[in-house]
Amino acid sequence: MEIDPKNFPRDGFLELLGVEVIDLTPERCEVRLEINDTHHQPYGIVHGGLYCTLAESAASVGAVMAIGGKPAVGMSNHTDFLRSMREGTITAVATPIHVGRSSQLWEVDMTDQEGRKVAQSKVRLFNLPDGAAD
Repeated sequence: MEIDPKNFPRDGFLELLGVEVIDLTPERCEVRLEINDTHHQPYGIVHGGLYCTLAESAASVGAVMAIGGKPAVGMSNHTDFLRSMREGTITAVATPIHVGRSSQLWEVDMTDQEGRKVAQSKVRLFNLPDGAAD
């Protein structure tokens, strides 16, 4: 199952942040965000929660694709911050490490506009049983 990323329904939070889905298949989800002042913490660098949000979002969208459009929800998110940013673009690429019957594990690499890794995450997701999201 493939969905055109341009027509992917974004939730209110991703819309608020300005996250754009660039590529979306069962094996890969790429999202991008142009940094602005609203993404900063008090010291003028990108807030760590933003990296966690990008990781969870990319992994969750990819996980849904990996199981044929059924819902998958986050169980854990471990994010390491490698390089601070003040401006530019963050690209997050999520790829599956394991897609199982009841859970999934995804790795997410986040880079700046120059291709330097700024954060890395592992996100575990739970595949909801049919009808659980209704």
